[in-house]
Amino acid sequence: MVPRRLIRDLLMRGQVYRYGPDRSQRAELRLPPGAGPHQVMILIHGGSWSKRYGKTVMRALVGDLVRRGWATWNIEYRRLGNGGGWPSTFEDVAAAVDHLAAVDAQLDLGRVSMIGHSAGGHLALWAAGREKLAPHAPGAIDGEPRVRLQRVIAQAGVCDLAGGYRMWHGGAAGRLMGGSPDELPDRYAVGNPLANVPLGMPVLLVHGVLDETVSVRLSRAYAAAASAAGGSVELVEIEGDAGRHRTHIDPRGSAWAAVTRWLEAAG
Repeated sequence: MVPRRLIRDLLMRGQVYRYGPDRSQRAELRLPPGAGPHQVMILIHGGSWSKRYGKTVMRALVGDLVRRGWATWNIEYRRLGNGGGWPSTFEDVAAAVDHLAAVDAQLDLGRVSMIGHSAGGHLALWAAGREKLAPHAPGAIDGEPRVRLQRVIAQAGVCDLAGGYRMWHGGAAGRLMGGSPDELPDRYAVGNPLANVPLGMPVLLVHGVLDETVSVRLSRAYAAAASAAGGSVELVEIEGDAGRHRTHIDPRGSAWAAVTRWLEAAG
């Protein structure tokens, strides 16, 4: 039986903000009790970058974070099938992150973290590296960042987009980018998180060993490359069924417990 609190979290919408004219260009803000200013977690959902999935799937984590004292910024973006793909999906995620700075709420923009699941893990790692992008690349920062991130977390993330393309014989990664790494090397140089290691912040990767949707090998490749480049990265591997792909968005599981322990240790 699903606990009532979990059901309430899944049904509870935050205050909606629009960062663009498209119906997918919006984000939900929820605040914890108290006057603030509150530390903020930006959440990016997964689902193969496809319109079939939306930000609702992250609301259980939102509820848990709010109870732990976090403000949450749960973003939506254009996805495959509703105007997304290269470069729209990337531009939307960048714009949604930046729009947080324009929100009139008691937020501590000096304490902002980001988390993404699956395809959202890819987008979170990519967005955390925007300062490394060349000028005029999709999502590149013009001048000083509007929102500075402290840390980033990828849950069962597509940490290596080119690696995902090879594993899936194109698949969702190929549809997102419009082709292969060999055909579109410039796009993958911008959109693949592995191409932009290390990040200038701590990174947590949580991945199940038995994940059949996104292989743990992608997180292992990212962790190895980031560590070799001098980055601060930790990979937590979840054994058994507790690490299946969708367990990461259930706040009752050990995968989420690994995230909350890391956040508590970071302070």
